[in-house]
Amino acid sequence: MYVKSLVKLTKGRAKICLDSGTDFVLYKKEYESYGIEEGAELSSSDYQQICTDILIPRCKKRALHLLEKQDRSEKNLRDKLKEGGYPSDIIDIAIAYIDDYGYLDDYRMACSHIRFYMESRSKRRIQQDLMNKGIKSDVIERALEDEYTCDETDQIQRLLEKKEYNPDEATYEQRAKMYRFLAGRGYSSEAINRALN
Repeated sequence: MYVKSLVKLTKGRAKICLDSGTDFVLYKKEYESYGIEEGAELSSSDYQQICTDILIPRCKKRALHLLEKQDRSEKNLRDKLKEGGYPSDIIDIAIAYIDDYGYLDDYRMACSHIRFYMESRSKRRIQQDLMNKGIKSDVIERALEDEYTCDETDQIQRLLEKKEYNPDEATYEQRAKMYRFLAGRGYSSEAINRALN
């Protein structure tokens, strides 16, 4: 295999693109020590050594660091690692490593998200948020069933009070604005109309 391109990035790093379609990021000392430059040959044994000695440990460490800050779905973690310039096969190894220790748990992440947002968002909005994070629908349903305990009518009333909405004095424009606000939070038209009237 040969190095199709070597694109210099910030902080002394470079993105190395191989003719096989594999891309990865190394620091200057690292790619220079392997004689990696544009148009140069890269042996399979050197690539395997780069993966074993540099990319796999670095990807695992990065994955742990990302999970240290917050729970993430598997899809979100994969996307973050891909943004970091790790090849898919390296990401698979890091995800398997994280998974072995039980650090990656979509159900736990969904439950945590539901507990944090259920006072201010509708069930439907939370469901949509979790789907956008790449969590499977059966996991979302189970987590909602186990964790979501709010009464949406009470939620809407609290939001209206917080926004100082008075249905007796509201103009058509204020009512329309409040309707859009509540719809954006995922409440049904029926629930919104009931609360606004």
